[in-house]
Amino acid sequence: MLKKIIISVILCLFAYSLSSQKFIPEISLKTLNGESIKSIQAINQDGFTIISFWATWCIPCINELDAINEVITDWNEKEDIKVLAISTDDSRSKKRVRPLINGKDWIFDVISDTNQEFKRAMGVVGIPHTIVTYKSEIIHRRIGYTPGEEEDLFEVISNYNK
Repeated sequence: MLKKIIISVILCLFAYSLSSQKFIPEISLKTLNGESIKSIQAINQDGFTIISFWATWCIPCINELDAINEVITDWNEKEDIKVLAISTDDSRSKKRVRPLINGKDWIFDVISDTNQEFKRAMGVVGIPHTIVTYKSEIIHRRIGYTPGEEEDLFEVISNYNK
């Protein structure tokens, strides 16, 4: 019985990896100022983008974004990296996004995905969900966050053959 469960899990993971998005889809998003922007325009077309799906109620999400904020300036001395924090807060909790950001002094772009269309298009089912792209190609995904894992993102970027 255990063998069947393990095989089923492996097959599900394999099927998920085959069906995962390979490129960033073109979805309309909103800046916190209410301006419309296409997802493809928001990413770094000349280099790497770290896209972090997060919400104000998700403590690991905020911890990850804080950790990335601390190191992104150093990383950008070596690679061209843009960070997009995609807020998945719905209409009930979106009013908490701006106050949280104002208190954090994050130096990257925060985009609102209130209707979660971009989240669904990217196959994101849980947060924090972090994606690394080179131009518009998805090269890495990670679900969850443990302190120190932000360094794994830079390792993926550093080892990517452009």
